[in-house]
Amino acid sequence: MRKVVRGKLHGIRVTGADLDYHGSITLDPDHCEAAGILPMEFVDIWNKNSGARISTYVIYGERGSRCCILNGAAARTCQRGDEVIIANSVYVNENEIEHIKPSILTFHPDNTINERLGYSVGHDDQDRLTFKIVKFD
Repeated sequence: MRKVVRGKLHGIRVTGADLDYHGSITLDPDHCEAAGILPMEFVDIWNKNSGARISTYVIYGERGSRCCILNGAAARTCQRGDEVIIANSVYVNENEIEHIKPSILTFHPDNTINERLGYSVGHDDQDRLTFKIVKFD
């Protein structure tokens, strides 16, 4: 089995940090649904400003709020305004890689969606793996 990216929120800005909360990251359900991220699912978070890397689980916040709030211990890794990458993953057999179609969202500074992208793996005429980024309208 191989661990591969399933969905990604790329460049979303942190809107808050709540050290006294029970833990996790609070995200807008609209963003999560578009990227295929489920509530209570574990995600990896990479802070583009500080380089911090953490793993925690997702809770859904208010729909349409564009929120990205680090809670509990995770709140110590980010500050409001930091740009982060949030990714979920899935384990697949190597022969299933072509069937995984990750959804990637990029963001404007106000956390509105800028682009909707996808990753696509295929084979060339010599049966070697290929990779491309696909833009959706």
